[in-house]
Amino acid sequence: MDFQLSPAELAFRDEVRAFLDERLPDHLRAGATATPTVFAEPDLGREWQRILHEQGWLGYHWPVEHGGTGWSPVQRYIFEKECALASAPGLPVLGLKLLAPVLWTFGTPEQKAHYLPRILTAEDYWCQGFSEPGAGSDLASLKTSARREGDRYIVNGSKIWTTHAHFADHLFCLVRTDAAVKPQAGISFLLIDMNQPGITVRPIIGLAGDHEVNEVFLDEVEVPVSDLVGREGDGWTIAKFLLENERGGSCFAPELLAVLSRLRQDAAQEPDGYGDALIQDASFAQDLARLELSAQALEMTELRILAEVAQGRKPGPQTSLIKLVASSLRQDVDALAMRTYGHAGLQLSTRRPLYGNDSDEPIGSKAAQIAAPAYLNSRAWTIFGGSNEVQMNIIAKTVLGL
Repeated sequence: MDFQLSPAELAFRDEVRAFLDERLPDHLRAGATATPTVFAEPDLGREWQRILHEQGWLGYHWPVEHGGTGWSPVQRYIFEKECALASAPGLPVLGLKLLAPVLWTFGTPEQKAHYLPRILTAEDYWCQGFSEPGAGSDLASLKTSARREGDRYIVNGSKIWTTHAHFADHLFCLVRTDAAVKPQAGISFLLIDMNQPGITVRPIIGLAGDHEVNEVFLDEVEVPVSDLVGREGDGWTIAKFLLENERGGSCFAPELLAVLSRLRQDAAQEPDGYGDALIQDASFAQDLARLELSAQALEMTELRILAEVAQGRKPGPQTSLIKLVASSLRQDVDALAMRTYGHAGLQLSTRRPLYGNDSDEPIGSKAAQIAAPAYLNSRAWTIFGGSNEVQMNIIAKTVLGL
């Protein structure tokens, strides 16, 4: 395939760059580069969301009929890459990129009309209720139950590792509606309003002091039957569809390449301890180059998948391959960042956020202050969205035929 951008795509790239130069505020750039977690804090993500919504670019991967841009897969990739290079904050991915495709694919007309506009305007902030204390990678064993009583479901159970549940006002949730059938067949997909009695959110503090994930407890929580997505028992099919989007709905290489570019720039200024810049150290330069080549190879693979999507093919099991490679590469990049900043990279401020007037003063540079929190936070990359072991099983079965 041809990886050269066409004149029209180059013009689009220039349009995106001009927009970012004009509309992406410095405080959002600074906040994004000082965020060590996977998800941007809501004050950053939602402000950027509003700016993109005003431009008409927020639903850049949505169908036009639901408020999307109609961009091609290559245009979406260009946009994500330029945003990464410009240090734009991450967007609230759980609603925009995970739930929204579920709604326009499986939802009722009423669900689409009600929820999709509210996701775009940031009126609703969503979290994901999949994993449970005894059902992480093995979602089929989930225990959270939903019994139907007339025109409502009554939900009882708990979810864990629920990202941004302490900010969210809505939860999309897998529940067991039938315990008498085989595990996968008894699961359903509900939309739950979190602003009601019976819902308790308890924080889980990460290794770096981040409050990003939570436990969520549901005790006799009421959900209208109209907030069942699909039919009862469709939850497993919908979950597989959603996880395919989670693992392959965005491209990982642009962000990795942007981080590596900043590391290369900083290594030209950081001392190696022997009178030269760190970038002159052969071992460091070799490791940096190896990661850059790996990220470029990942980029080529992602572009190949985009080319297939543009031809109408589904991403399929290749998304597991992307997730597997990107997760390990992310951890390797963060480990190299620790090495880049030396002793200053060992500082661990547990005060959050690490941007703004009330943040702790860094020892050395702001990049050095972020190194250790980012390294610790990225330990979760090989777990969330399906652990590396799960991805390897999927690849073995569906790609290699083992």
